[in-house]
Order: sequence, then C-alpha cells, then structure tokens
Amino acid sequence: MGLQAYQCSSIITFYLCLTTSFILLYAKGETHVVGDIYGWDDFFDFSNWYDGKEFHVGDVLVFNYESSLHNVLQVDSTAYENCIKDSYTQRFTSGNDSVVLKEGRAWFICGVDDHCENGQKLHITVTP
Repeated sequence: MGLQAYQCSSIITFYLCLTTSFILLYAKGETHVVGDIYGWDDFFDFSNWYDGKEFHVGDVLVFNYESSLHNVLQVDSTAYENCIKDSYTQRFTSGNDSVVLKEGRAWFICGVDDHCENGQKLHITVTP
C-alpha cells in the first residue's frame, strides 16, 4: 500500500509541475520596446508607433532612453492631456525601464523640460 501511494503522489506531482510549466509559458506577455530602435525620444511620433499594436495584461513596455536627457512618468489622463509633470503615479529614471501592463488605460509622459508638450508621450489601452 505504501508503494502505490508513493507512485500515485509522484504521478500527481509530475502532472502539477507539467501543468504549471504550460501555464507559465502561456501567461508570459509580449515585450514591446517603445519607439523600437529609436527608443523613448522627443523627436519620435509615438502615435504612429502604437498604431496597430495590441497590448494585453502581462505584456511589458520597455522604455530605452538617455537617462540624463529623459525620464518616464506614468500619469493619469488629465496629467497626460495637460503635461502635468508633478502628478505621477510612477517615475522611472534608469534609462532602461520595464513596465508590466495591467488591464485598462495607461498614460506615460516625459517630465523633462518641454518634451511632453512637444509630443514625447504615449497612451495605450491594455486588454485581457
């Protein structure tokens, strides 16, 4: 009886590990490099960049930029529309920042000088 119980528990453990592996592979989100090879720059048209892209929960946005020239502020819609730089929910300054996306809308601006006013901002909708 002890050997049968051990074999049964081994099979169940193997099945759980296999199932978990498949779930983790399936749940891994896509990585989107903002601005592609140009990165997060104030001379790039971000509305053209995200046009036609789909963003899903668990996807990752990667912001690449020169940290002495730019930053990334995650803001709400009002701060996005009006380029309000002191009203952010998250501030990124490393020059290579990753944001895991959650369902809903997300707004990002550059908080340096007049970069936001000149178009260095991005808004996306994230779906399940």
